[in-house]
Amino acid sequence: MPQNPLTLFVDHQFTSPYALSVYVTLREKGIAFAIERLDLGTQQNQQAGYRQQSLTARVPTLVHDEFTLSESSAISEYLEDVFAPPTYAPVYPQDAQLRARARQVQAWLRSDLIPIRNERGTDTVFIQATDKPLSASALEAADKLFRVADQLLPARANHLFGQWCVADTDLAMMLNRLVMNGDAVPERLKTYAAQQWQRPSVQQWVLQQRT
Repeated sequence: MPQNPLTLFVDHQFTSPYALSVYVTLREKGIAFAIERLDLGTQQNQQAGYRQQSLTARVPTLVHDEFTLSESSAISEYLEDVFAPPTYAPVYPQDAQLRARARQVQAWLRSDLIPIRNERGTDTVFIQATDKPLSASALEAADKLFRVADQLLPARANHLFGQWCVADTDLAMMLNRLVMNGDAVPERLKTYAAQQWQRPSVQQWVLQQRT
């Protein structure tokens, strides 16, 4: 069983949705880890030492012994394999098809809905909201987000796949880009995002110092 502490590199203001995803994975599994903060505004992630550690020179990056890994969904999948259930709490569904669906959700949220990500950056969630109206393209992306989320989330369900998984945190993060800025969100999805946001592992991230 792995015993060595891990190190997670995150952005210094704790606003990265991808670092949030891995942070929650580590907290849910109860794994001891240290945090290193990088100032992306001054390009600390492009310094030679970090670039030697992180293949893509991005955050998050996980260091585990001599192994380093970047890209958040890859890190969460690695942690699920190495710190596996039932010894450690699962962060993905144990059913193969549901696990594949959760990974699909993660991949989609990281590659699509670009207008929302551009116009509702995570600084507007964690630091300062904006009152700037969404563009037509962002409204179109929001409609797609609502359609897919509504299709994924069973009626009267608190989680996507029967019990919590890390894809719930990722979906709530995307929805909260809109909710936290006062944009129109269907009530059912707003309630789901609010419930996910109150999860202790998520709140530990939300309450981080951002100075």
